[in-house]
Amino acid sequence: MRTLLSVFGVEPRRIGGTEMFARELSQQLGQLGWNSVLCFLSEPTGEVRRFIELPNVSFAALPKSTNGARQARANLKGLLRQFQPDILHLHYVSFVSWYPWTARLRSIPQIFFTDHHSRPDGYVPQRAPVWKRAAARVILHPLTKVICVSNYGYQCMTAPDFLPRDRFEMIYNGVDLSRVKPDKGSGAAFRQRFSIPADRKIVTQVSWIIPEKGIADFIEMARLVSTRRDDAHFVLVGDGAQRDQYMKDAAAKGLADRITWTGMIDDPFAEGVFAAADVVCQFSRWEEVFGWMIAEAMAHGKPVVATRVGGIPELIVEGASGFLVDRGDTEAMSRRVLELLNDDDARTRMGALGREIVQTKFDLSKNVTRLIRSYGIAGCEKSEVVRNDLTGAQPSRFPSDHATEHAGAPVEATPALQIGNQPALEVYSSRRESLPASDESPHKIFAR
Repeated sequence: MRTLLSVFGVEPRRIGGTEMFARELSQQLGQLGWNSVLCFLSEPTGEVRRFIELPNVSFAALPKSTNGARQARANLKGLLRQFQPDILHLHYVSFVSWYPWTARLRSIPQIFFTDHHSRPDGYVPQRAPVWKRAAARVILHPLTKVICVSNYGYQCMTAPDFLPRDRFEMIYNGVDLSRVKPDKGSGAAFRQRFSIPADRKIVTQVSWIIPEKGIADFIEMARLVSTRRDDAHFVLVGDGAQRDQYMKDAAAKGLADRITWTGMIDDPFAEGVFAAADVVCQFSRWEEVFGWMIAEAMAHGKPVVATRVGGIPELIVEGASGFLVDRGDTEAMSRRVLELLNDDDARTRMGALGREIVQTKFDLSKNVTRLIRSYGIAGCEKSEVVRNDLTGAQPSRFPSDHATEHAGAPVEATPALQIGNQPALEVYSSRRESLPASDESPHKIFAR
């Protein structure tokens, strides 16, 4: 059997977007007669391992791999020697590194890279200086293709002009819709687990508890909403080094009994995080390349209030499936959240539209099939037809960006749509967190 080796520069600690992607990819590869080697910073254990493990899957570890330092490259050589893959695909590692040459010198036929990295607040994509372009083209020459997970990401990756544009392709991240099931029981269990009364309206954000995710803005929004709604309760799902300080800040604002801090939750889908929520927020301050938690909330039929940064506007239909606000504008955040808490019908209507958008544009199964097609693996088209027959998939009233792409280029805004009897709306325009670079990696130089 032929083999794909996927390297993920993250720890597989929970059943999240990356783990669901790894499982779906492996499952489709297995149907096509391929082996899938999944390499993380450390091998998955417990429920995560049981979730990903399939007959065609092997696990491996590549510690400290994010920036391609010398020891990591030596370890990668060992994995390439052991598994002899036909394709190497790099995720959550530095773009400009010596990994592609490490693989090329081991005669790996195809080398892919996916950009998952968010950018700093206010980042402006621009062409790199001549010397950087020349050096990058040498370093990145072995790359077969770069996958971008949003149009925003495509613009950021192509603007420096490190590689010809025909080596880039936009394929959205996706949600495993087979795991999204209407289950009021899991929502009730979530409330009971964290002692949240059944009559409270829950406003949730799922993210790392770090400044870049707008945690301070979420806390201030909670304070403002609490002055208008006694029944509003707020939930922050995730962990981070500054969590204790944020908890103190919330208590100082009189919110100690109004915000629940769950810590890391192993499986947000199964444990009722989204089922329990009435409104989901994502108040990122940096330029999110995609917004996986937004797509997951929409898949669960929840309206979203999020900041207008990075690739997030590609997910939300403003005023129809949720609301977009400027970063740091806590007045607008609280106003939009209150609008949704005060209108049950609007939440239901927006949630239904969000779910339909995900089914059209962010279906993990379909988007993984596109990736496999990009690999050039024969038979994926037939596999897609079989899956659609089995699921009874029907055409959506929302045109798919993917259907109109040409040579991997991003698309313009989707044509205006009719939503019920309302005037048409323009639907779409055109981290795991990155780690500091190693002294041994060219990434440090190119980041200047």
